[in-house]
Amino acid sequence: MSPYAQMLSPLDLGHVVLPNRVLMGSMHTGLEETGDWNRVAEFYAERARGGVGLMVTGGMAPNREGGVFPGAAGLFTPADIANHRRVTDRVHAAGGRIAMQILHAGRYAYGPECVSASAVKSPISPFQPRALDETGIEKQISDIVTAAARAREAGYDGVEVMGSEGYFLNQFLVRHVNRRDDRWGGSYENRMRLPVEVVARVRAAVGRDFILIYRISLIDLVPDGSSWAEVVQLARAIEAAGASLLNTGIGWHEARVPTIATSVPRAAFTWLTARLRPEVGIPVIASNRINTPELAESILASGQADMVSMARPFLADPDFVAKAAAGRADEIAPCIACNQACLDHTFSGKISSCLVNPRAGHETELPVTPAAVPKAIAVVGAGPAGMAAAITAAGRGHRVTLFERAAEIGGQLTLAREVPGKEEFRGLVGWFATMIARSGVTLRLGTEAVPAALAGFDEVIIATGVSARDPGIATDPRASVLGYAEVLRGARVGARVAIVGAGGIGFDVAEYLTQSGESATLHPAEWRREWGVGDPALSPGGLAEPAPAAPARAVTLLQRKPEKPGRKLGKTTGWIHRAQLAARGVKMLGGVNYERIAPEGLHVSFGAARENPTLIEADAVVLCAGQTSNRGLAEALAALGRPCHIIGGADVAGELDAKRAIDQGTRLALSL
Repeated sequence: MSPYAQMLSPLDLGHVVLPNRVLMGSMHTGLEETGDWNRVAEFYAERARGGVGLMVTGGMAPNREGGVFPGAAGLFTPADIANHRRVTDRVHAAGGRIAMQILHAGRYAYGPECVSASAVKSPISPFQPRALDETGIEKQISDIVTAAARAREAGYDGVEVMGSEGYFLNQFLVRHVNRRDDRWGGSYENRMRLPVEVVARVRAAVGRDFILIYRISLIDLVPDGSSWAEVVQLARAIEAAGASLLNTGIGWHEARVPTIATSVPRAAFTWLTARLRPEVGIPVIASNRINTPELAESILASGQADMVSMARPFLADPDFVAKAAAGRADEIAPCIACNQACLDHTFSGKISSCLVNPRAGHETELPVTPAAVPKAIAVVGAGPAGMAAAITAAGRGHRVTLFERAAEIGGQLTLAREVPGKEEFRGLVGWFATMIARSGVTLRLGTEAVPAALAGFDEVIIATGVSARDPGIATDPRASVLGYAEVLRGARVGARVAIVGAGGIGFDVAEYLTQSGESATLHPAEWRREWGVGDPALSPGGLAEPAPAAPARAVTLLQRKPEKPGRKLGKTTGWIHRAQLAARGVKMLGGVNYERIAPEGLHVSFGAARENPTLIEADAVVLCAGQTSNRGLAEALAALGRPCHIIGGADVAGELDAKRAIDQGTRLALSL
């Protein structure tokens, strides 16, 4: 019997039976906006071939004012319908099912024509929305219904009506935005009128033999959000209006509580799905930070949900379900919820992809084909770039030998996994180890590759990584000065620490040094207390007073640049790290000149004039001042006239960038 019997069991929706309980949740990839519909179709078809029970597209705009940004994709013309038909035909040919998400952004729309329940500007958008009148509301309903009918015409198996995450329908539901006093505002019966009317009219337009998912917000995490009683009232009304499934959404985009980043505990919000499930008679889908078949199975087996939604895990591995069903779950490339290539790309106007799987969103550009002429390939360095290159090359039939001078694989990933909130990196290193073994790569640990040892290879790939950069600060020999690698490997630092460098590594080290006990990411109740996640049955919106744990030590984080420390951290996660350190009392200083390191601490001044000399009292100073490329082997080969490929940190040293390293290694291996 499969260890994933519940996950792989069928789900009967009446007119259709889904083959398993796994939904690929909606992700806006930006692919539809490229106009390359073959590329869009192949993205979804590859995941259909991977066995997922049902997929939901990225949000399609029902009209121009409802688009997340100007030019957002939708079904506006016969040509649009024909293009989407190419996608659905390809998915169906691959044996899959797909629903189209209808997303009206409301005041989150990044354009001056945005509309909402009231003229209340969002803190994450520059535009104040126009409050809709009766005619305007009717237009929005009609446009959403039309989009659903066109989705059926385009061959979709269903639609998902987006009613959570603070988008248009969610905005009507709560007093946080809805300040109306007409029949669309005031009492909750009035405020929920719009989503219920939308679902009822969509059902009437598409008929009974069509999947209709409603995405409901279980906990808004904003002031004046929905109470739990209101959530249940809405769920029952949506069911009565004709929904087939209730998918669950967590938090508004403007909420100051993280909901899907790597530091959020796995399945952090399924306690709410479990509470909603007995209140309705239609299947309820759990979502957010579910990324392994074991976790999905436990959620379903314990009765917390009827189905699980996983979005980004299908960027990391389109064959997630097929591998689990075949007993190869350890080969599933793990989603580490880093946001670096998916959401950060989305909010930067780039095509979404995946740090772990650079082919995501680039399936037609990066096909995996057997090597025409298998070669003997040496890869030097088992960090992320070297491991990606080795595995990909071996998968194409090349004979690969991977040299690593350390006693274990992973490179800088072995440091990242020690940072509180980055525990997912442990699974990533474990997956690389599995795939190196399964792909037939010859691994030589504890081996320093020298030019003579590389003589018999057809291709040599140098992935020797980086070394920490010495910032050249005058230092008293009696002072305690440590590198970031020493600290993350457990070196003792004392009660007061000054960190030189406030980039990503500096922030990671600060989080490591201020953590008291085990990471809250591993303890959901503790994590909820730290971030102020309460019970929506007790406080509308589910907010409580944050209660962060006392920091383990006093830390000062410094940088030379005269700007706010952490400004260049991840677009969708930087605020989390800044808030975390602020809650732990970390002092963050910019525009600093490092004068000298002494036994008593770090002496600094400020500005070009080197004013305000200050002593940062510290028992230890930790250097996080960047990296330099390790190119010694590459230079030795060049001196011998031996060509080689240089990738990862050995190619470009900067902030540690696993996304670029893995992408570079993968692309090189596909080109050989």
